[in-house]
Amino acid sequence: MMGFNNYLTEIATNGELVGELAESWEASEAADSWVFNLRKGVEFHNGKTVEAQDVISSLNHHRGEESKSAGKTLLSAITDLRADGKKRVIIDLNGGNADFPFMLAQYTFPIQPDQEGSIDWRGAVGAGAYKLKSFEPGVAAVLERHGNYWKYDRAWFDSVEMITIADVTARTNALISGSIDVMDRCDTKSLKLLKANESIGIKNIVGTQHYVYPMRTDTAPFSDNNVRLALKHALDREQFVQLVLNGYGSPGNDHPISPANRFYAADLPQRGFDPDKVKFYLKQAGLSELTVKLSVSDAAFAGSVDGAVLFAANAEKTGAGLKIEVERDPADGYWSNTWMKKGWSASYWGGRPSEDWMLSMAYAKGAAWNETFWNHPNFENLLIAARSELDDAKRRDMYVELQTILHNEGGAVIPCFSNYVFAADKNLQHETIAGNWDMDGFRMLERWWRA
Repeated sequence: MMGFNNYLTEIATNGELVGELAESWEASEAADSWVFNLRKGVEFHNGKTVEAQDVISSLNHHRGEESKSAGKTLLSAITDLRADGKKRVIIDLNGGNADFPFMLAQYTFPIQPDQEGSIDWRGAVGAGAYKLKSFEPGVAAVLERHGNYWKYDRAWFDSVEMITIADVTARTNALISGSIDVMDRCDTKSLKLLKANESIGIKNIVGTQHYVYPMRTDTAPFSDNNVRLALKHALDREQFVQLVLNGYGSPGNDHPISPANRFYAADLPQRGFDPDKVKFYLKQAGLSELTVKLSVSDAAFAGSVDGAVLFAANAEKTGAGLKIEVERDPADGYWSNTWMKKGWSASYWGGRPSEDWMLSMAYAKGAAWNETFWNHPNFENLLIAARSELDDAKRRDMYVELQTILHNEGGAVIPCFSNYVFAADKNLQHETIAGNWDMDGFRMLERWWRA
């Protein structure tokens, strides 16, 4: 919970990395060792000063053999973690990683007080803008401002209540009635109703979340890149954005890096619906016609089935002899029985704030979530090289090339990037809203204020 905790680093509203509990940091020449210098005078909610051992115990909580933390894999590269005095932490890695400080801004890695080499992750002590007053999982959390919070220009509310309203219609009605001040995950189909209310503002933020139809590149016919390219050109992406997202998003370009990322390949030509190219690539594959199954469920993402039906209609419209048979799989068990099991399916990614983070999770050889079973030696070598490169200009060129390789050869049809869409009382004010995660990078409680 980002209103309750602080982290070593923070992703600012412009996507740049800034220090939070870490005042500064330096990397070794190979980017395989990092030194973090902690701020002085920062207190936890219990009055304890934040020190190096707190950082070590907090990160080690995720690294233990018995750890079930979702962040364990992200910290698996750490080989040594040690203090150099009370305000200096040294972290050694098994290889260079220029984005390592970005990972420490992940909401999974809050810094909490050391308790003899461990932390009480269920405890109510953090270093964030607000102290936890009460918490009922899945129901509500009540927070009150931390009087000794070190950021003088943040955290303007005296208290905050966060409540769960799972039903989107009920959330919408609660906002309209004034029972709540802000709601996330709006139903874009009902936004006209919210827009008609002069006291409510719609937030439509370009982010990193995207929808995917991943093909297993180790399975015929998707093992043939000509087939993959034929399918990529058989989708009308603008139509997909309108049908599935009601216009609240942008066409995808068959790589997972969005305009919200630092090294987005803005000059890479946008792929579109092109019947002539569908015919060309099928011919290159030695095929006069092709029938493939696309296994989908709305468990993958809202509109997955409708999008697949549109995809099938587009394919038929090409006149190239390409037929997509939409197979609707049950939502129950979809992620265990369909995704990464069948040759072509649907999935969803929230995206990640750094390019290496996203590419390493979903496209690196052997990655647990490499849903396209992508194995491309040149891609792999470049990914490793880019990870340890500290020169941003060189890194940009590398990541543009990585995006280009996926665009031209990868196994993912990425039809769209979905914007973060939420609504709030217009009395709630803010500066630029971040797009690295939902709700202003999950930092709305700290960054927003009431007019």
